[in-house]
Amino acid sequence: MPTLPPATTRRRATTPRLALVVLAATIALLTGCSHPVQLEWTRVVPGGDCHCADGSEFAFREWRADPTKVVLFLNGGGVCWDAAMCAFTGERGENDFYDWSIQGTEPENRSGMFDITRADNPFRDYSFLYVSSCTGDAHLGDATQVYGSGLTVEHRGYVNGTAALDHLVGQYPDATQVVVVGKTAGSVAAPIYGGLVADRLPDAQVTVLGGQSGAWPDDPELDADVLAGRWGAHDAVPDWAVAGLSAQEWGPPRFWSQAGRHDPDLVLARFDFAYDPQAASEVTRWMDGDPPDLLDVIDANESSIEAAGVTLHSFTAPGADHQIFEPAKFYQVEVDGVRLVDWVRSLVAGEAPDDVHCDDCGP
Repeated sequence: MPTLPPATTRRRATTPRLALVVLAATIALLTGCSHPVQLEWTRVVPGGDCHCADGSEFAFREWRADPTKVVLFLNGGGVCWDAAMCAFTGERGENDFYDWSIQGTEPENRSGMFDITRADNPFRDYSFLYVSSCTGDAHLGDATQVYGSGLTVEHRGYVNGTAALDHLVGQYPDATQVVVVGKTAGSVAAPIYGGLVADRLPDAQVTVLGGQSGAWPDDPELDADVLAGRWGAHDAVPDWAVAGLSAQEWGPPRFWSQAGRHDPDLVLARFDFAYDPQAASEVTRWMDGDPPDLLDVIDANESSIEAAGVTLHSFTAPGADHQIFEPAKFYQVEVDGVRLVDWVRSLVAGEAPDDVHCDDCGP
């Protein structure tokens, strides 16, 4: 297998006390203030074959609220595929390319969509499963790779992610709404997990909202040598996700079209900043010639997905920003008079919002 070029750098367990949360939210509303409540996450250790890249323990976090409405949050965390990128260096389980353990990825207190004190938060009464990536494979891997002497990497993101899915199905069997939210690299696999949720909870309305992977290309070398070869993803996912596609043909844009054709009731949506510099660092190595115009790649990927007969709702904001779901700007981004948070509310309510796309998208 050829040596692949490295990408540019990217970047407590308690029982929830709902009465305290309700009281804090009430005070915030009465005073006109909104301060994020410290969500009391329960730590869930699935065990079994679940591991982080270095073989250490994998765990995800749970916040219980309404048992009929659940967010499966696939956190980012970077990716790796060679010895330089995958090395267990840096502090708190995080090197310049990816998180190789969960030491530094505790959800702690979050703002944005996790600020349950805000009346305009479409997820304020949802339960959450917060699934961190610590395997360098965008929640897709099921392989052990030896990258050199002393560097054996467990690419077990798909094993870890589907363990969280098992927990969701077992603990929330009466869920009527499930929203799979993927953040940055975590959004690459979001449509596949959406299809898996729909398979396991057929009576639920399943919405997939991916954030900021719209510029990931469909490149045969990336598809075959990394997704399939290094991470083992092509063999790990369900048959419907790869039906009719070789490893060279099964790239990130195809994840959306395969999921949409598998289950036409899935609501599929993506958010992108037009010129996200982190997205640029991930995709330019896989494009021929000069670095691509990221907005052109985002728009072309959406066109290819919809050409397959799949509806993909999209919100494309101007600029070179990064991150959207956890910062307060989740409530601040607005394009042509449409606030992102209002667009998301319509999306999860099943109202099929119109696509939003910046006119002057300037890098």
